[in-house]
Order: sequence, then C-alpha cells, then structure tokens
Amino acid sequence: MKRTFRDLIVKLLNEHRIMTLATLRADGWPQATTVGYVNDGLVLYLFADRDGQKVRNVLHDDRVSVAIAKDYRRPLDIKGLSLAGRAIVVDDPGEVEHAHALMLVRHPEQRVLPRPKPEEVALVRVMPELVSVVNYAQGYGHSDLVQVSENDLAEFVESRRHHWAGHSHSDPPQLPD
Repeated sequence: MKRTFRDLIVKLLNEHRIMTLATLRADGWPQATTVGYVNDGLVLYLFADRDGQKVRNVLHDDRVSVAIAKDYRRPLDIKGLSLAGRAIVVDDPGEVEHAHALMLVRHPEQRVLPRPKPEEVALVRVMPELVSVVNYAQGYGHSDLVQVSENDLAEFVESRRHHWAGHSHSDPPQLPD
C-alpha cells in the first residue's frame, strides 16, 4: 500500500480508543459490539471475556469488520475507517503482556482494575486485509479502498515480535506517533 495511506490509517487508529467490532455468530447472524482497543501500527488488539460471544464468534469464523470514527459536528470534517480483517485469540504470554501494556497507555483509567486473568480474559488480535479510509474533506461520501498486504503487516509484526518475547511489565511501551 502507498505510504501516505498507511500513515493516514495508523494516524486514525492512533487517534481513537473505541471501535465497533462485527463478528459472525455460529448461526450466521452478524454481531456488532463496541469495544476499547489499542493498535500497534496496523495491528489491533482488544481484550474480551474468554467465554463471551465475541471470542466464541472469532473461534468459529475469524472474519471480522471494524469501524472507527468519532462524532463530527460538520459533515465535511468526517474522517474514519472501516476494515475487513482476520481475528485470532492470542495465547503467547509475551504478546499478551505487550498488548496489555499498550492498553494501559491508551486507557490509563484501567490501571485501577485488577490485572486480567488469562483463564478469564482473552486477547484478540485483528489483522486488517482491506481498509476503507473515509475522508469527507475530499468530497461528501469520499472513501478510498486500500488492500493491506502481508508486507504491510510484516513491517509491524516482525519488528514487534522481539518485544513480545522479552517484554517486561516494568518497561511499558509507548504508543506509535
């Protein structure tokens, strides 16, 4: 993908804390849920009840959709994105620790909550495949559809993998600019 689109997508992800996640239930019905998230570049993370519907849906069908935007007062200011991607439940302790540290930076109010227990709370990673970047400043209803390649994701995933393996809770990561 073009660097300008990648930079804009990451900027939009970094500017928000809440997303709507749509998963597919086993009976075929879609389920949309508003959840807090963090991102590490193009990679999105959320924590969810391990026995809850979102996790069951992801384990049944890894296809998800995400929408991220805020409420704009002026229509031509609207910027946001929606994406189609694949979600997995992550069990690697280093990656879970990495995502938890990111979550505490983005959502500092969660520091008062007890640390999530892995047997109760699952980490879900969303890897985007197709992103629609909405930018009404370029015209009412304007959006650009961008394909996310493995190379686009590899830049973030591989550069972070060493953090997952050796991350220390005492040294929380900083969110990307």
